[in-house]
Amino acid sequence: MDKANVSETEERTFQARIDAEEKIEPKDWMPEKYRRNLIRQISQHAHSEVIGEQPEGNWITRAPSLERKAILMAKVQDEAGHGLYLYAAAETLGVTREELIDRLHTGASKYASIFNYPSLTWADIGAIGWLVDSAAIVNQVSLQNTSYGPYARAMVRICKEESFHQRQGYNIMMTLMKGAKLQREMAQDALDRWWWPSLMMFGPHDGESAHSAQSMKWKIKRRSNDDLRQQFVDQAVQQAEAIGLVVPDPDLKWNDARGHYDFGAIDWQEFERVISGNGPCNRQRLAHHKNAHDEGAWVREAMAAHEAKQRSKARDVA
Repeated sequence: MDKANVSETEERTFQARIDAEEKIEPKDWMPEKYRRNLIRQISQHAHSEVIGEQPEGNWITRAPSLERKAILMAKVQDEAGHGLYLYAAAETLGVTREELIDRLHTGASKYASIFNYPSLTWADIGAIGWLVDSAAIVNQVSLQNTSYGPYARAMVRICKEESFHQRQGYNIMMTLMKGAKLQREMAQDALDRWWWPSLMMFGPHDGESAHSAQSMKWKIKRRSNDDLRQQFVDQAVQQAEAIGLVVPDPDLKWNDARGHYDFGAIDWQEFERVISGNGPCNRQRLAHHKNAHDEGAWVREAMAAHEAKQRSKARDVA
């Protein structure tokens, strides 16, 4: 049997395992395109967790109380941990952490466009926790059943922690809406600025994404972009109304026939502009990450030297 036929047989067997809901593990045979697709998605997810620390970390020293400061510090620490889990999952596919970071710094690998917007007020921390983490949960719950085992297992803990983050953000918004007029206006302003970027987080409409169809076939993704976006809108609108916030969409209305909210058109030109590196904070976010990475080089070098020394000792004992 020639190599082409062997490959076709392996791919049919592989797809049969996917269709049977079996998990693919690192040592299993997989198509090269499957491996590359996973590296792209997992690394973008990891980069988003790490870059996403910046707009919130910006407010740790300015949180309005010691309790809020402690909660926000814990949240930012969680996001760093999420990045760690995901980078580790990506490394099981034969790519190094250094390669992943280099792709981020050169622009070859992307991260969620929403983290290129500034956090201007304390209410933005509430909006990020409520909207951004809600959008993340909607997307990531299904990823607990993604076809690649290490990715699926990482998502279990991440989803549990993200649910706390969402509640923390919503609590901030709810508290502000119980406050003075200026506080209520601050909360509404944050919603006005973060609503549409949150909807963009789910990516282009179905049929317009370069990767979605194949990812769905391989069950790397379990639900379509538009399906996930609709679920987010349905739940977020009700949460906003419950505390007196107004979603900034004049076209928003309940559709009895569909059993869902209809909502206005997304500005996809803005999405493309931001994802291409021309958002309000793209350059700032990458520059900050590069600087932190460079400053931490001595730590990585020291750890590598220590590990090499421990391996040498182990060989001597053996």
